[in-house]
Amino acid sequence: MEVSVSAGPNTSGALRHVLGHLLTPLLMCVGMGLAYLGAFHAPAPHDLRVDIVGSGPTTQVLAQTLQDKGAGALDVRTVADRDAAVSALREQRSFGAYVPGTRPELLVASGSSDTSAMAVEKVFTKVAAGQDAPLKVTDVAPTASGDPTGQGVFFLLVALSIGAYASVAVIGGAGAVLPMRIRALLAAGMSLVVSLIGTLFAGPVFHLVDQGLGGVWAMSWLYAAGILAVGVGLHTFLRRWTTLGVMVLFVMLNFTSSGGIYRPELQPGFFGSLHAFWNGAGFVEGVRGHVYFDGHGLGGNVLVLALWLLAGAVLVVLAGLTESRREQAIAGRAQAPGTPGTAAAAGTGTGTVKDDAEARARAEAEEEMEEAVAV
Repeated sequence: MEVSVSAGPNTSGALRHVLGHLLTPLLMCVGMGLAYLGAFHAPAPHDLRVDIVGSGPTTQVLAQTLQDKGAGALDVRTVADRDAAVSALREQRSFGAYVPGTRPELLVASGSSDTSAMAVEKVFTKVAAGQDAPLKVTDVAPTASGDPTGQGVFFLLVALSIGAYASVAVIGGAGAVLPMRIRALLAAGMSLVVSLIGTLFAGPVFHLVDQGLGGVWAMSWLYAAGILAVGVGLHTFLRRWTTLGVMVLFVMLNFTSSGGIYRPELQPGFFGSLHAFWNGAGFVEGVRGHVYFDGHGLGGNVLVLALWLLAGAVLVVLAGLTESRREQAIAGRAQAPGTPGTAAAAGTGTGTVKDDAEARARAEAEEEMEEAVAV
């Protein structure tokens, strides 16, 4: 008697498939650990600008003493009077100003960075204690009542980023078969929706800002649109690795260099250098300048956001041209005489090569959507 045994699932093939896909979360784990721990695990000031108010030998000696003891942590300067110190703080050229005397006063601007203000306060509390005098702390640029730590802008950045790069995964994966112009329109629409949601969070819902909400929306839109444009453009070239690529650009390097938790003066030099031109820093510093510092530095930060959007637009155009060439090549192979399957396809009116390409595209889209779960 002959017994037939049906073949079971290809366990080894499925295992190789799973192991191949596990590479992405492992890379994410390593990348996030290196980025977040590298940027945040040991904040320490370096070249943190502080001012001593006054003139004369006593002021100069105090400034030089702090400079020498800081060993590179502080950049101590002297200014003539309190008004000059306030101007430097409001233009974000310094992060603290000490007014010595029998009743010493420390001027800070928490709107620039609460953690920097705390670092400065820690230094000058010890200075005042050495003079047996209580220290009065005056905040010349306080944050909004709904954002006492000043870090609400950073978490707004996180919300906008997640909405934008998650949309990239969906548009790139589920919408991969759509023409590039349709995907670009979807990206534009999603950037508008994400920015409006972020603006609602910043204003009516959580009161992270108490003025300038229109400007916050405009920067939110620029920021989200830049991420979506870059992501949609990159998808043509990276395919299933787009999620990882976008997370490297807009999470690992972006959040850590934004200055939302620690400004570059409290971070390692690598992240401080990214702060000068990365889009997250442009958003955070742009919102701070717009809301708390009368627009100081706003133009440069808006320019950073606009340049990222421009880079994304260029990527979208290049991606569209690349896809057009690919489609022409596929159509040429499908119509070439002697191509296997051409004769069979002629009777049905379908192109076997094109069908195979579309099937592969659908399979890649499904795999990418699975990868996007990591978002």
